[in-house]
Amino acid sequence: WASIAVTTFLIRGSTLPLLINQLKATTKMTLMRPRLEEIKERMASQGSDSLSMTDGQNEMKKLFKEYGVTPFTPLKGLFIQGPIFVSFFLAISTMAEKMPSFKHGGAYWFTDLSTPDSLYIFPALTALTFFITVECNMQEGMEGNPAAKTMKNVSRVLAALTVPFTMSFPKALFCYWITSNLFSLTYGLVLKAPGVKKALGVPEIPKEAAVTTPRPSIDLYTALKQTLKQAKTASQQSASLPVEPTKASNQRTSTSSSSSSSTINQRLRNLEKQVKGRKKNKKR
Repeated sequence: WASIAVTTFLIRGSTLPLLINQLKATTKMTLMRPRLEEIKERMASQGSDSLSMTDGQNEMKKLFKEYGVTPFTPLKGLFIQGPIFVSFFLAISTMAEKMPSFKHGGAYWFTDLSTPDSLYIFPALTALTFFITVECNMQEGMEGNPAAKTMKNVSRVLAALTVPFTMSFPKALFCYWITSNLFSLTYGLVLKAPGVKKALGVPEIPKEAAVTTPRPSIDLYTALKQTLKQAKTASQQSASLPVEPTKASNQRTSTSSSSSSSTINQRLRNLEKQVKGRKKNKKR
């Protein structure tokens, strides 16, 4: 178990230059994001003109070249950590099955490294260390980026699912996993120390950029679809508005007015007849 832990620290330590370069690139992406959003908004406002689209794409290429990054920069971390994790996972799983020394190569409650942890201590420690790492270091270099919050929420869900998904793994695998999580946590906490990023050459993100609410990205297809929908709705409303009163409404109005006047005249005639009848009775 100690050999696995030490090897993990050595391998992860050798990737520190790559991790620092990844942090620099991610920070540059965060700094250039407002200018990139302005170009996207301008492209959306100009419509689907091929000339304006070409100019916008050229401006984006110049912007990426100016900051020395590419659209695939955020995926570099996955390319660095992914192969290492898969290699350790496959190697340790194979050794736990085929090497007799794993039967008694542990300590304390995990003497046999080739069997799952019946007490579920290792799965719980793995989930806890991963969760703490996510809470402390997940948004490092991505302050103000809307994707950081989504990534953090997804990682929280993965941390909660770690226990049921890993309870059947051999204990030897957790010797690597927990050590790797502790390395990531230590790396992130060291970066938070004052002056460390400046010494490593990591660009500083202004606090205003990190605090202000980021503007949502503009989807050209969605913007065009909304514009067409609004134009269609406006045309339907203008067609449905009456320009002049229709004949049917005039006829109804005249009919209702004539019926009301005839009713009043009938009542007046009845009253006149009643008055004349009373006068005749008085004369008699």
